[in-house]
Amino acid sequence: MLKRRAIIAAGMGLFFAGLATAQAADTASPNDTARFLAGMPVDPKSPLAPLTKEVSWQKHAHSFDAGFGHLDDNQLARIRAWSANHLTASRPAMFYMFGGPDFLYANAFYPNAKTYVLAGLEPVGTVPDLTTLRGSLAANLYHLHSSINTLLAHTFFITHRMKSDLQVGTVNGTLPILYVFLARSGKSVREVSLVRIDEQGAVQPDDWSSRGSGARGVKIVFAGSDGEPRTLYYFTTNLANDGVKSSNFLKFLESLGPGDSLIKSASYLLHSDGFSKVRDFLIANSAAMVQDDSGIPLRYCDPKKWDLLPFGRYLGPIGVFPGRYQPAYAVLFRNSRPIDFGIGYRWRPNESNLLLAIRKPESAPEALVEPTSERKNAETTQTVETNRNSTVRQGRSAYPQTFRWPLDWLRLSR
Repeated sequence: MLKRRAIIAAGMGLFFAGLATAQAADTASPNDTARFLAGMPVDPKSPLAPLTKEVSWQKHAHSFDAGFGHLDDNQLARIRAWSANHLTASRPAMFYMFGGPDFLYANAFYPNAKTYVLAGLEPVGTVPDLTTLRGSLAANLYHLHSSINTLLAHTFFITHRMKSDLQVGTVNGTLPILYVFLARSGKSVREVSLVRIDEQGAVQPDDWSSRGSGARGVKIVFAGSDGEPRTLYYFTTNLANDGVKSSNFLKFLESLGPGDSLIKSASYLLHSDGFSKVRDFLIANSAAMVQDDSGIPLRYCDPKKWDLLPFGRYLGPIGVFPGRYQPAYAVLFRNSRPIDFGIGYRWRPNESNLLLAIRKPESAPEALVEPTSERKNAETTQTVETNRNSTVRQGRSAYPQTFRWPLDWLRLSR
């Protein structure tokens, strides 16, 4: 009798093991999901492999091949070369505030980081079982194109456009964009999980059943060509003073220790006292900062504590951001070095500015720099104001599209 029960138990064990294997085989891995959305070949045994034979996916892949090839040749490869020459001592963690899901530029500037932390207002969203999208595959791929088109053409997201684009379709939010950017950066996605930040600033698993004001996001473990596991966090969080006060986001960043920072196309929010907590955190906890003029105002970067290295040309803000001209920036950039790539709102290579600020060894990392009243008053009195109606028109004309995406096929396929 006991022998019979043992045989039955062993048989049931084999049955459930086989069932689990079959279920696992029917579920696409995170890496295949990322590659499929990025228009890249998946494992031939993946349940997504049959979908890659559909005309809509093949046109999607061809479009992304062209777009990302153009981007890498004209932007990312040149940024990686610049980084290799000028960012020779990187910290394990890098912080990229206001960048949304822009892993492309985070990785290009800081390819050796072990932990990437990105933050924005955009929701994480969802990536469903893609094998269920046969009837709506073309439409969802079109919305994915629309979500990232501006970044790929102009180096930045336009917030209000991305907010609306990310809410459309079954594949929505920032997660599919992160998938695409990781895959197109040559990364292999290993694990993906939803997370939240608790009251102590620690990251916890998130099933959305728990309450609290802590920031919520996604944790992605990935690896590059060296096979070393690295971590990418994206948090949906309000970075204004009232937001970070309750989100515990800065507590989490503090646990990562001093890191390196990237700030670009940040809407000049760090010029406002309403974002002083994030500004002070970055100044106190950055070993190196790469930013355009929309980042931390120059008056907060004490040259006694920072080596300030200007690159490119400073032409002032575009018209949609009046009152943000910095005379001190103009003076600093008189002796700038050239760059062969574009960045920020003035994304053309011959119009872009980039400031590399490296903390001096003798400067304590926790020391904050407050502007003197003389500096602040001098900069305020010299601010250039322009008529808002004319600046809006200038701003709209400031984004001519030099590279067009072949999206018409998606419209026809919908």
